[in-house]
Formats: sequence, C-alpha cells, structure tokens
Amino acid sequence: MAEQLLDQVRDVVDGQIDFEGQKLAEVLATGLLAAVGAVSFLVGFFLQDIVLALRIGLAGTALTFLVVVPPWPFFKRNPVQWLPVGGGESATTTTQQNLVIDEKLLEKR
Repeated sequence: MAEQLLDQVRDVVDGQIDFEGQKLAEVLATGLLAAVGAVSFLVGFFLQDIVLALRIGLAGTALTFLVVVPPWPFFKRNPVQWLPVGGGESATTTTQQNLVIDEKLLEKR
C-alpha cells in the first residue's frame, strides 16, 4: 500500500517534461519575471514605497516558481519518440560510405 502511494507521488513529482515544454517554461519564466519586475518598479516608484515594491516582486517570483517548476501537463504535450534499441550491426556499418572533402573522394568502410 505504501509502495503504491510512493510510486504515485514519484510519478507526479518526477519532472519529466519534453523539449517543447522546456522551451515554454523558459519563455514563461522570462516573461513573467520581466512583467513582475516592471510592475513592481512602477508601483514602487509612483507610490514611493520600497517595501511594497519588494513584496510585489517576491510574490511575483513565487507565482513564477509555481507556474514553471512543477511538471504541469501542458509541459508534456510533445513527447519524444525515441528509436528502438538495435540488436546488431547498423546499416551504416555494413554499407560503404563516400566522403567528399575538398573535391577529393574518400572511401570509408
């Protein structure tokens, strides 16, 4: 019972996102932090309150953390299709390859 519960927790917390999800996470983090920084600066400047500006900045950073760090399902939309494991010689090792370097033909086996 406890092992099944631990497996479910591991599946949720594992953090396996795809490459497109990584790109999306980076764009979200950059955009959110830039927006929060701008809003924090403007509110602090116009109200002349540095404590409020810091609180807005910290709250925005925490919000960005909650959006970007957990492996949300929208980060897993494009899973990578890996090639199957080969069980012998590959096609490139059995056929002859020709390389052309500086207009000279080189044969590679």
